[in-house]
Amino acid sequence: MIVRIIGLFEPLVLALVGTVLLASLLPAHGAFVPVMDGFADAGIALLFFLHGAKLSREAIREGARNWKVHIAALATTFLLFPLFGLAFTAVPLGLGPLAAGLLFLTLLPSTVQSSIAFTAVARGNVAAAVCSASFSNLLGIFLTPLLVALLMSGAAGQGGISLGTLESIVLHLLVPFFAGHLLRPVIGSFVARHKSLLSYVDRGSILLVIYNSFGAAVREGLWHRVSPMALLVVALLCCLLLALVLLATRAMGQVLGLAREDLVVLQFCGSKKSLASGVPMAGVLFPAAQVGLVILPLMVFHQIQLIVCAFLARRYANESRATYGEPARAEA
Repeated sequence: MIVRIIGLFEPLVLALVGTVLLASLLPAHGAFVPVMDGFADAGIALLFFLHGAKLSREAIREGARNWKVHIAALATTFLLFPLFGLAFTAVPLGLGPLAAGLLFLTLLPSTVQSSIAFTAVARGNVAAAVCSASFSNLLGIFLTPLLVALLMSGAAGQGGISLGTLESIVLHLLVPFFAGHLLRPVIGSFVARHKSLLSYVDRGSILLVIYNSFGAAVREGLWHRVSPMALLVVALLCCLLLALVLLATRAMGQVLGLAREDLVVLQFCGSKKSLASGVPMAGVLFPAAQVGLVILPLMVFHQIQLIVCAFLARRYANESRATYGEPARAEA
């Protein structure tokens, strides 16, 4: 089962690595730069349009019933994570420009797809996971830019939200998202029927933004500014960050008296950070030459969270079978 879960994401992992290598060796130059910028902006808008189209109003209404889980998950995502991020970046660890990226990843919303998938494998409350992850992404459109403005002033060239940045947020994030959501009654069935096909559109848009971002960073000397030691330290800090959040969410769930199924939701929805939302948000919130540096820690954390949560989901599933005597599901 673990191999199968990780295998679901392996093509994206390989594609991410390949895109970074391509951008490092063959970044856009000259007349192609504004063309790629235009494609990247269109990719960001398309991503958030699809996010809006996928969010059902039924999920929003149902989510209000399990408020204890959702508030705990949102508090972890937008309060506990940023506190850890501030603590980590306050320590002089020689991260250089990667420190801003480490802080940025702690300000992002949770994932949707993997949070729900791992909750299902762990035999948790899947309906609550859908609601919690959807709420996180919806609020993240507003809260992440606000947190960036409050906590990252001066970091990675970010000096707060200017009128130009605010305009980009509205045009590239909010307008496409609400347009997709308003059109859901018309296109919702199409989106549901072609979910697999549209996932390639999602991933293609992410890879396009990553290529453009890393290409701009490479032109500004990305790999001369980031040392292998700094990358290793970031990876270790990402492992520590995930471990602390997983421990905190488990303790929080026990204090709140959550049922096992809801504790699973809190752990998986509260401990994740969204690459799908983080990459386009970084493209809007930061100067083009800084985006590659900002999203590098997020890409590292993304791979670590998938591997760790795959093992954790299997452990929860085994505990459920041992406790309740449920028949094992097919894992071939």
